[in-house]
Amino acid sequence: MAHTVFIDGEAGTTGLQIRERLAGRADLEVVSIDPARRKDAASRAELLNGVDAVVLCLPDDAAREAVAMVTSNRVKIVDASTAHRVAPDWAYGFAEMATGQRAAIAGSNRVANPGCYPTGFIGLVRPLVEAGLVPPAFPLTVNAVSGYSGGGKGLIAEFEGADPPAGTADAFRIYGLNLAHKHLPEMAAHTGLAHTPVFAPAVGRFAQGMIVEVPLQLWALPGKPTPADLHVALQAFYAGERFVEVAGGAECAELQETRAGAGGYVAAMDPEALNGTNRMRLFVFGSADGTQARLVAQLDNLGKGASGAAVQNLNLMLGLDEAAGL
Repeated sequence: MAHTVFIDGEAGTTGLQIRERLAGRADLEVVSIDPARRKDAASRAELLNGVDAVVLCLPDDAAREAVAMVTSNRVKIVDASTAHRVAPDWAYGFAEMATGQRAAIAGSNRVANPGCYPTGFIGLVRPLVEAGLVPPAFPLTVNAVSGYSGGGKGLIAEFEGADPPAGTADAFRIYGLNLAHKHLPEMAAHTGLAHTPVFAPAVGRFAQGMIVEVPLQLWALPGKPTPADLHVALQAFYAGERFVEVAGGAECAELQETRAGAGGYVAAMDPEALNGTNRMRLFVFGSADGTQARLVAQLDNLGKGASGAAVQNLNLMLGLDEAAGL
């Protein structure tokens, strides 16, 4: 018998992609609410409590309201909002981030889907903190660029609209200039860091895809690890994983070989390369003298950074094949 799933907020960017990933599966039945009853609290509560699992693709406050409406102890919830990502009674939905995390997700009725930027940052940093290569109190910086779909319908309309004043002609835009981005708490909490990093996010003129980068002054770290030490630690941490892969040393070395372009040097790293997948690839680049490194995560902000992770978590919670639909 198929498990029933309600995607609350299925018309949004993440909700639509989750529905696409669940379409055609014989082990799941996606149910929807009658649009005419969408704002009727009793009808929505009935549906929220009548299915096996709920995926929340809502703003934070709306997600909290939806969770409060679930009174059944058997309903499993995956929340794609920021609302519960550091809540102690919610499992964090990044299965690969720690030994036992997959089991914690599978055994929980409340799972908070990670943010897209934190998935890349945590994926790069947590293994190094656990290995003792990066001290918890070490100051870190994370630079990242995402496709404009990460900003939701408003930003999508702005970038896909006509030229100003109806839309924007911006090719690249930095934001989060108040240094108080909503992803910062989970970045620190789920890496074991004592302080939040300096986070420099940006959006580019492409719909989907993401690059997350953590530069490191290796000479300033207590043990003065080499880029090779970081690479070995990441490879060991993610050995055998299906969705998180560490690029080999030869591939990283090849990417480091810049080639002359018309206007200077051309870097070979495409933020759109993993679009439509639930994969994340990690890279370690080092300076010739081994004193500096650039850690890079490449992922789809709507895949492993949102809808793909939600489906992966849903599969684990329902006892299904973790890779189903992915």
